[in-house]
Amino acid sequence: MSNSEKRTVVKITALVHASQADVWQAWTTPFHILKWNSAVSEWHTTFAENDLRPGGKFTSRMEAKDGSMGFDFWGIYDEIVPLQKIAYTLGDDRKVVTTFEEAAGGTWIVSNFEAESQNPVEMQEMGWNNILQNFKKYVESGVRPPLVFEITINAPVSKVFDLMTEDAAYRAWTKVFNESSYYVGNWQKASEMLFVGCDDQGQKGGMVSTIVENIKDKFISIKHIGLVKGDEKIMEGPEVEAWQGGLENYLYSETAEGCLLRIEMDMNEEFKSYFEETWPKALAIIKELAE
Repeated sequence: MSNSEKRTVVKITALVHASQADVWQAWTTPFHILKWNSAVSEWHTTFAENDLRPGGKFTSRMEAKDGSMGFDFWGIYDEIVPLQKIAYTLGDDRKVVTTFEEAAGGTWIVSNFEAESQNPVEMQEMGWNNILQNFKKYVESGVRPPLVFEITINAPVSKVFDLMTEDAAYRAWTKVFNESSYYVGNWQKASEMLFVGCDDQGQKGGMVSTIVENIKDKFISIKHIGLVKGDEKIMEGPEVEAWQGGLENYLYSETAEGCLLRIEMDMNEEFKSYFEETWPKALAIIKELAE
């Protein structure tokens, strides 16, 4: 675009009934971004990373849920004022500035973005506003930080990644959750997966899940969508609602010591203490197997 050409600047706003701290956390944390960053229900964000500093890069992988299309939404940060302002330049050189201002009853969000020339400005405004309204709805439902567990493993990232999803090793490291734990399905993106085991009476139970994303040696995202009871899949009802839509993410990064494995998962208050006890044990088994 020449200097003489001016892009149309579009302004969208929302009053979010939550504190600046909660709004900022939900806006900038990849785990939360996966929950709200879509303009229509047929789309979702499968992966997000965020280097929140001037000069840092952010990326969100946005895709149709049927897998028919997708794109990386990314940019480079120009200015960060914690809790108050974010300014960045998109990959196509458009500018975006978002401010967060404390207001009566919550936080006032104002986003100004330069429109692109390929689609009608009204369509772009609607899409960006839909995302903002999704964000508002998500935050006002209550932002809870994920449970996080980490371990450094003296082994290549690729070895740890493959080990966690290989059948025999999976049974070994998940036995701390259930002695008979196993999975039915595969780890390919968009696949259905059953994570199951048997109770003391031999009754099969577990989770019905979807593999939202699988990026080799980097990231796996699992969404829990139902329960397994015996040979039945239960996809609705009060018991399911406590888990439905919950994410369980595995993140792998290379360090000087080998692999940093990070687990992030939605917190079900009823089982918080259980996972705080069992996940460190599971990670210790993964470390032993890999090393």
